Amino acid sequence: MNPVDVDTFEVLVADALATIPERLRLEMENVAIIIDYESPAGGLYGLYEGVPLTSRGSYTNASPDRITLFLATICSSVDTTEELAHQVRVTLLHEVGHHFGIEESRLHELGWS
Repeated sequence: MNPVDVDTFEVLVADALATIPERLRLEMENVAIIIDYESPAGGLYGLYEGVPLTSRGSYTNASPDRITLFLATICSSVDTTEELAHQVRVTLLHEVGHHFGIEESRLHELGWS
């Protein structure tokens, strides 16, 4: 699928965020969600950079953690709008899982990879 426009992708991200249970969304702390329009080589859909909540000690005056979603890579991996919405959701949940300190094996069990 060709890359969608930014506004469409942002709506998909907002819809995906809304599927996270409210009690968990409220626990997300000091994390920014960024859309990268130019994806890096290698087929990476998303990237979490930061200190997971489970590893934080004193965490004052820290820059926000970053969840980056790679628009071009995600779009090129799907054929339909429905598949795009699904891939955005899975990718976002995967990276949010890392923010909460969830390991790859558990993310796979949850269907978030």
